[in-house]
Amino acid sequence: MKLWVLRHGEAEPHGSKPHDSERALTEHGRSEVLSIAAELIGQPITAIYASPFLRAQETAQLVREALGFEPEIRTVEWLTPDTDPDKVAEQLVSVSDVLLVSHNPLVGNLLSYLQHGAGYPPERVSTAGLAEVENAELLIGSMKLNSIKHP
Repeated sequence: MKLWVLRHGEAEPHGSKPHDSERALTEHGRSEVLSIAAELIGQPITAIYASPFLRAQETAQLVREALGFEPEIRTVEWLTPDTDPDKVAEQLVSVSDVLLVSHNPLVGNLLSYLQHGAGYPPERVSTAGLAEVENAELLIGSMKLNSIKHP
């Protein structure tokens, strides 16, 4: 089982929109996403799950187009920034080889949780940072971090 966890690209600054969920990618953010999408070419991705926030949706769509990925993006509430990693893990029990597009602090906390369990500091992931974790099955605290790549 492999999981790819992608933090959205650089977005408009906080305060630029009435709601955080409405912040869009900047041109630099779009460029970051397209750069990191190349790392996913040839990977056996079966689905793309994304936060409903605009910047995550834009990130997921850019990756989908870059990969020529046919299935629609699966928009899920459990990938928003402040979701607990255990709630995400519950959703991943029956999936494999998926790309998750989300935000910090969730991205860093989730990667730490999957590798070490609860109570460890989050992984540091920049905008458009892409992590790959793997194990024979989803076991909290025992997933292997294969890489974290930044654009």
